[in-house]
Amino acid sequence: MTQLLLNIAPEWVPTLENFVVGRNVELLSALRHALAGSSSERCFYLWGETGCGKSHLLQAAVGQARVAGQSAICLCRAVPQAAQVVAVDDVESLGEAAQVELFALYNQQRENGGILLVSGTQAPAHLQLRDDLRTRLGWGLVYQVHALNDTEKARALAQHAQARGFSLPQEVSHYLLRHGRRDLPSLLAVLDALDEQCLRLKRSPTVPLLKEVMEKTL
Repeated sequence: MTQLLLNIAPEWVPTLENFVVGRNVELLSALRHALAGSSSERCFYLWGETGCGKSHLLQAAVGQARVAGQSAICLCRAVPQAAQVVAVDDVESLGEAAQVELFALYNQQRENGGILLVSGTQAPAHLQLRDDLRTRLGWGLVYQVHALNDTEKARALAQHAQARGFSLPQEVSHYLLRHGRRDLPSLLAVLDALDEQCLRLKRSPTVPLLKEVMEKTL
């Protein structure tokens, strides 16, 4: 009989605190200063490979702004209305009409003193977007979000496990990094599945149990 589980695992929410910084120290500092109002920077463009942490940072920035009582919104592949903090993820996917909307939003945020965060997989000069929008995105602070190395990924996995309420053995982490997919979101998804399996079977995480989970999820 399969044991039914209550959803008691704490929900994991992206924050600036649980972002594993790696080589992105300057970027994280700039975001903190802007959100705290101690910087005049209003526009950030973050770029990098899939899974490097762009979406995490956008969602974390919006979440922190909301905690501070500001109006804030983050959308992926769509352009929201103006707010004190606005984030647009995956800018390359925007169609012509949405690009016009983002251009207008950029100007609104500058005029109103709001913060605009935009992410993409390429630097502004290489984006396949309207010339005027591509130029505007290059006017603000542009940061490449550097992906984590294996040591940093191991730290991120241990931190994620701790947030879910369990300890991740080193041998389990090493096996996942050697045999799992390379991007962090996929690794975290496997870790979540492992946690659920451990709760279901009332067992601690082990390499054999991880192998079973990976056969089902990969």
